[in-house]
Amino acid sequence: MSGTMETLRYASGGLALAGTLVIGPGADASGPLLLVAPNWLGVTPEAAERAARIAGERGIALVVDMYGGGLGVSGPEEAAPLAEALRADPAERRRRIAAALDALTAEAARRGIGDPSKRAAIGFCFGGGSVLELARTGAAIQAAISLHGDLVSPLPAQAGAVRAALLVLHGARDPVAPKAQRDAFEAEMEAAGARWRMMTFGGLVHSFCEEDAAVPGIAEYDEAAARASYRLIADFLAESFAARE
Repeated sequence: MSGTMETLRYASGGLALAGTLVIGPGADASGPLLLVAPNWLGVTPEAAERAARIAGERGIALVVDMYGGGLGVSGPEEAAPLAEALRADPAERRRRIAAALDALTAEAARRGIGDPSKRAAIGFCFGGGSVLELARTGAAIQAAISLHGDLVSPLPAQAGAVRAALLVLHGARDPVAPKAQRDAFEAEMEAAGARWRMMTFGGLVHSFCEEDAAVPGIAEYDEAAARASYRLIADFLAESFAARE
């Protein structure tokens, strides 16, 4: 599958941001608009490839820049303080991912591609937590999907606030967001009256959809779970978009 990838520059307040715009080869005015929030390594070629896989033939996707300047970091030592600062400041985290949604929507309109009634956000690890924060704001997206993401927030969702349908895919043995977080997320979403689903993969830890994850007992790729996850993403997006037609 071929398509195009290019840098899209936008801003959140005074912060200059630069994500990767991915346009499927058959993108037209009826395709979906997809935010893809990457793991804590930021805007990387690997994140762009995941976005292209999700966008498929007809979608237009934006790999979200959460750090500024299109920053992709070298490893966990550099990523951790950047990600933790945003986890501790959910209002700023929400502003930055909302700015990405606005930028994607505006750019798609400028090009005459993509259907703004078919908007969704998909996130991996730190990005999974970011798309859930976007959903908590009541953003007008049809779906938010978290893959092995962080699940709790210092600003829980208010009753009736979550408009998107939510799908959470998680490892049962994830030490980064363990069962206590899953239980807290469930209680939060039930109290908020959200439409949500969670699938827990037995025996798996963190980052099971990411090919380069290789930290035994903490973050490990699982090919079968990754294939299943991408099928679940496609099915959930199709269902969520159809529900609004």
